[in-house]
Amino acid sequence: MIVQACINGSRKPDFHPLFPATIEDMVRDAAAVIEAGAAELHVHPRDADGRESLAAVDETVAAIRRACAGTLIGVSTGAWIEGDKDRTRKAISRWRVLPDYASVNLSEEDAPAVIDLLGQKGVGVEAGLATVADARRFVETAGHDRVLRILVELDNERDVEAAMETCHGIMAVLRQAGVSRPILLHGYDQTVWPFVKRARTERLSTRVGLEDGKHLPDGRMARDNAEIVSAAVALFRQ
Repeated sequence: MIVQACINGSRKPDFHPLFPATIEDMVRDAAAVIEAGAAELHVHPRDADGRESLAAVDETVAAIRRACAGTLIGVSTGAWIEGDKDRTRKAISRWRVLPDYASVNLSEEDAPAVIDLLGQKGVGVEAGLATVADARRFVETAGHDRVLRILVELDNERDVEAAMETCHGIMAVLRQAGVSRPILLHGYDQTVWPFVKRARTERLSTRVGLEDGKHLPDGRMARDNAEIVSAAVALFRQ
C-alpha cells in the first residue's frame, strides 16, 4: 500500500494557483509531496510553452531525480500528448533519461505496442484500466502478467455510485483471470476521496494530487499538492 502523488496531469495551469507546469514548479512540488509522505511520483512533463510533451521527459525526469534521489518517477504515455501513434513511439524510443515506469491506457488503440516498446527500454508499465472493456483487453494482452502494476482509474465516471460499480466490474475481470499484479486505485474530482478510502479498506495503493482533484476530504480547496498528499497519508495511517 502506497500513496503516489500525481502532481499535474493534463489540467490547465489555471486549475489551481500553485499548479506545477514548469520544470522548476514540478521539482518544487515533487520534493514537497515526498516530504509530505508520498512514496512515488507521477508527472506529465511539459515543453517550454507549457504543452504536455513526451520529448520533455528526459529533462524533467533528470531534474526531479536530482531533487528526489531514490524516489520512483513515472510519466504518462497518453495518446493525446503527441496526437499520433508514430510520434508517440518515436518520442519514447528517444528517451535517454528513463522514468522508472510509465502509464499506458488500455483504452488506446496502440496500447499493446507502447507496452512492448517500454519493455524493450526497461521501463516499468502501469496498465491503466478505466472500464470493464479495458480490463478484458488487458487480460488478453501478451505480457500482461509482467506489468509493474495495474491502475484502476475511474476518471471517466463522475458519479460515485457508478464509479464504484465500474470498479467492481474491473476487479471481477482481474480476479477471474487470476491476475496477481499490484493494484493502484484512484478517482477523479468527486470520486477521489471515496476511492482513497476504498483503497485503504481493500489494502490497495492509491494516488492523489492536482491531476486528479484539488479538494481535501472536507471539501475545502487544498493549498497545494503537498496538503492533498498529507491528507491521503493521514487516511492511510488511521
